[in-house]
Amino acid sequence: MADSQNIDRHFDAIVIGSGPAGSTAVHELTQAGMDALLLEAGRELTEEDFTPPVYGKPKGMGLDLGIRAKRVLKDHQWNQARRSFYSDTSSRFLVNDAEHPYTYPLNAPFLYIRSRLLGGRMHAYGRVLQRMSDLDFKAASLDGVGIDWPFEYKDIAPYYDRVEELVGVYGDDDPGVTHPPAGRYIGPSHLNEMETEFKHVVEQRWPERHVIGYRFQAPFLDRVPPGIREARKTGRLTIRTHAVVTRITTSPRTGLATGAVFVDARTKTEHKVVGDVVLLCASAIESVRLLLNSGDSRHPDGLANSAGLVGHYLLEQALALGYGDDPRRPGYFGPSTQAEPDPFYGGSGGFLIPRYQNMNGQTEPFKRGYSFQGLAGRVPVPEDAPGMFGFGAGIEMLPQFGNHVRLSRRVKDKWGVPAPHIVVRNNDNDRLMVAAAVRDINEMMDAAGLRKNFVASNFGIHSRTVWPDFNPVQRAIFRAGIRMSVMNGVSIHEAGGARMGHDPALSVLNGVNQSWDVPNLFVTDAASFPTGSTEGPALTIMAVTARACDYITKAHAAGELSQSTQDVRF
Repeated sequence: MADSQNIDRHFDAIVIGSGPAGSTAVHELTQAGMDALLLEAGRELTEEDFTPPVYGKPKGMGLDLGIRAKRVLKDHQWNQARRSFYSDTSSRFLVNDAEHPYTYPLNAPFLYIRSRLLGGRMHAYGRVLQRMSDLDFKAASLDGVGIDWPFEYKDIAPYYDRVEELVGVYGDDDPGVTHPPAGRYIGPSHLNEMETEFKHVVEQRWPERHVIGYRFQAPFLDRVPPGIREARKTGRLTIRTHAVVTRITTSPRTGLATGAVFVDARTKTEHKVVGDVVLLCASAIESVRLLLNSGDSRHPDGLANSAGLVGHYLLEQALALGYGDDPRRPGYFGPSTQAEPDPFYGGSGGFLIPRYQNMNGQTEPFKRGYSFQGLAGRVPVPEDAPGMFGFGAGIEMLPQFGNHVRLSRRVKDKWGVPAPHIVVRNNDNDRLMVAAAVRDINEMMDAAGLRKNFVASNFGIHSRTVWPDFNPVQRAIFRAGIRMSVMNGVSIHEAGGARMGHDPALSVLNGVNQSWDVPNLFVTDAASFPTGSTEGPALTIMAVTARACDYITKAHAAGELSQSTQDVRF
């Protein structure tokens, strides 16, 4: 088994977390000849975990009370079960909330959706992979909010190429679309008939709005992320599952990272591992949590925190949703894509509308912008039921110092680690963008002749009526449920908290994700992002990880990151 390998030795690198960042890291490091230890808090999945679900009639936004109630009662998922578009496939790989608590202010509720598995949230995300551009990387220079990323698109583009080739991405070049930039694709995307008709209506009415096919990751039917699969083939990867890392260890003499301490999730036995380099790839909030919990006499406020910035400038995306149907297409269920079908997750595909606001300077009353992601006719419905239509706006939130993660003073998880206390509050810019996105949702659905079942956002329901076919009791249940579901955190695109930058006084990491304070400590997940985006973070997480590993492998080979043996102890 993966967690029975010998860990009582010195590793070239220790990677904490196995999602988009960690799976990329072990691939890059082992391919370059480094011996890597991958620590994952959860288990490795087996074929039995992927019993295909039985699809039934969708209950708005996946609000299937039976599935949700089962997960709350059986798996204690009282937070996870509030996820939008909740389904059997998306729920079974999420955490037990009794074992993994978190806290937030009463006046700033936050929905923290997470999983602990080998592969992380790569088993539960939508697989949409889009590049970011200089519209994101230079956003602070363009509008004066936050700090710029410490590189440009031309610097990260080769690494986008590399990770797209690793995981396999379907997409199109999409003439006229410059943001997000096109990638390297293994095959074309696909819009079905219903989506193609929507594209025609929207682009004819609003030429600046491009309706394009999903850019998405190919399914990995062996259920192992490609980076981990390929790293295993090198013979240089050791995997320890059920390893709940509690802190990163450092040398009292040099202050450098020496390894990590973890607790076996099943036995609660504590173990210590050592290595030359430590890479934090645990996801934005979890990586910040570990930095803060790893303080010592040399780092009293947590690792990498001499500037007092760890945990601050937490980012998410605000959300606006439109959900409807098309009575002209009863029972419609269009083909998905040309990708290999996945018997568990079903077909991938849908439509995207990239950001079209503030593309050439400030043209709107708000800063930054939003994009849309949606599906039409891709959810099975009874033959006499209208074809489903739904889309949502990913709305970029500006970096704010006050949006932060810290350690809870009173709540700990099952293994004794202080729970994260998450504070995310919306500002006026968010409200302006949500209002504009809701306006655009309404006008596009109206132009396409769709019946609206509801329009909602982080700020509530924006529809005069909801679910016309529901009875009063069903509508009341939906109204109560949607307010618990569509809140900050629901986008599952959290980022920031250990941001990169040019100046150690204004950032936690340098341009290759290296801690200013602890040179052999790297944070390569979305915690490193200085600003957000209208795109999801997954592909950029992979690309910045590959770029950081390129630096690490060269520096380690040159002896710049090797530990002195007197600084580490088993």
